[in-house]
Amino acid sequence: MLIPFLLFCGFQVKAVEKEEGTWQDELIYFIMVDRFNNGDTSNDFEVDINDPRAYHGGDLKGVTDKLDYIKEMGFTAIWLTPIVKNEEKGYHGYWTEDFYEVEEHFGTLEDVKTLVKEAHNRDIKVILDLVVNHTGYQHPWLNDPKKADWFHEKKDITNWDNQDNVENGQLFGLPDLAHENQEVEKYLLDMAKWWITETDIDGYRLDTVRHVPKSFWEKFSSEVKSVKEDFFLIGEVWHEDPRYVAAYGETGIDSFVDYPLYEGLNTTFRQPDQPVDWLHKIWLRNEAFYENPYLLGTFLDNHDNLRFTREVVQKKQNPETRLKLALTYLYGAPGIPIIYYGTEIALDGGEDPDNRRMMAFRADKVIIDYISKLASIRKEFPSLRYGDFKMLFEDKGMAVFKRTYEDETTILAINNASETITAEFDVSEVGENRELRALLSDDIVRPNQEQFMITMDRETANIFQIGEETGVNWPVILGMIGVWAIFGLFLVFAIRRQKRKVKEE
Repeated sequence: MLIPFLLFCGFQVKAVEKEEGTWQDELIYFIMVDRFNNGDTSNDFEVDINDPRAYHGGDLKGVTDKLDYIKEMGFTAIWLTPIVKNEEKGYHGYWTEDFYEVEEHFGTLEDVKTLVKEAHNRDIKVILDLVVNHTGYQHPWLNDPKKADWFHEKKDITNWDNQDNVENGQLFGLPDLAHENQEVEKYLLDMAKWWITETDIDGYRLDTVRHVPKSFWEKFSSEVKSVKEDFFLIGEVWHEDPRYVAAYGETGIDSFVDYPLYEGLNTTFRQPDQPVDWLHKIWLRNEAFYENPYLLGTFLDNHDNLRFTREVVQKKQNPETRLKLALTYLYGAPGIPIIYYGTEIALDGGEDPDNRRMMAFRADKVIIDYISKLASIRKEFPSLRYGDFKMLFEDKGMAVFKRTYEDETTILAINNASETITAEFDVSEVGENRELRALLSDDIVRPNQEQFMITMDRETANIFQIGEETGVNWPVILGMIGVWAIFGLFLVFAIRRQKRKVKEE
C-alpha cells in the first residue's frame, strides 16, 4: 500500500505564489442575502417562504454564520445583493427606499460591520451590490416637489440601440435618476463613499451600468477609489458586444461580468457533443478588446437567468456530470470565477424568481468537495490565474488548453463528448523529457515519441501540471521490497520463538 504513495508523493510540486495578490487571484461567492441563511429569526416579519416574491428570512447574521462554510470551499470574496432598505417585497434589494439605511429584514448597520470584520478575519473580501440608476417605485423623493428634477421623465426604454433612451428611460418602470443633476450626483457619490468608510467593504458590484452616463462613472470611480486603496469595481453591462462593454472600462470601472462567456458556457456544457472551441474564441475576443481581460467576472449561474441545473435537466442530462465539466473550465480558464449560491449543490430554478430559491445546507457534498479541490488547485498554480491561454487541440467536443506563466505550465483538458476521445499535441508545447501529472486524479501522461496523447473518458475534465519525466522509481521499489522482506523474516523468527516457548512450558 505504501509503494504507490512513495512513487507519486513527490509529484505535487508546490508552485511559487505571487507575493502581492490582485483581484484576479480571488474566487467570488455570490449571495442573495434573503435566500441564503436565516441567522436571526427576530427580523422575520412579513416572511412567507411559500411566496417566491416575498421575504424568506435570510439575513446578514445568516451570512456571517456561514463564513467558514464559504471559506472551506476556497472562496476569498463574497458579493452580496443590495442590503439597503427596500420597499415592500423588495427582498432582492433592487427597489431602494433609503440609500443610507440597512434593510430591517437583513439586520442593522452593526450587523454589516460584524459581517465585514468576521470576513476579513478569514481573509475574505466583501463586495456590496450598489444601485445608482434608479430608486424603488414608491421612493419618498417622488412626492417631494423640491426633488422633481432628481428624476427623468416617466417613459419606457423603447429603443435599446439608442443610448439616450437607454440612459434616460425607465427600466421596468423604475424611477430613473437624473445623474446630470449635480445634487443627485453629489448625493450618490457621498453615499457610496459613506458605506466604505462606515463598514470597510472592499468593492462594489455596480448594477445597470449601461443605463448611467459614463461621465458619472468617471467621477464615481475616482471618488470611491480615493477612500480605500485597491477598492474594486465590477460592473454589470448586459450586452452581447464586448466592444460596447469594454468601453466602460475607460471610466475607471475595473472589471465586468462576462455575459458573452456566460452564454457560451451554457450552450457548450448543458449537453454533450457541443464544440468547446467557441469558448476560446470568446477569450481571444476579450483579449483584443479589454485592457485586462483576466479581471472579467466569469460565471455559470446568476440571479437573472435560469439556473444551470435547470438548463441541464431540460436537456435530460446529469447535473453533477455537467457541472463538473463547466466548473473545471471556469476555474481553469482566465477570469475571476463567480459562483452563485446553490450552484455547489446543483440547486434547481427556472425564471426569476424561481432561480432564487432558499439555500439548502443539508445536501450532497460531491460538488462542494469538487469546487474545494478546484479552488485549491487554482490557488497553488499561478498559471491558472495569470497564464496565457492557448488551445492545443479541439475535435468533437474534446479540447486541450495550455496556460503558461513565467516558468510554469498547466494543461486544461475537457472531454465534452459522449465518447472516449484521445487528444494529441506536440511534445514541443511543453518541452522535452516532460510528463503530465493529473491534479484531479492519479493519472500520469508520458509522451509517445514526439506526441503527447491524452485519453479522456466521456464527459470528464482534468487539469495537469508539467513535471520532469520520472519513469519507474526502482530505488524506492527495491527499498520497500527490502523493508517487507525484513518484516517477513521478523514474523517468521517471532513465530518460531513463540512455538519453542510453548514447547518448553
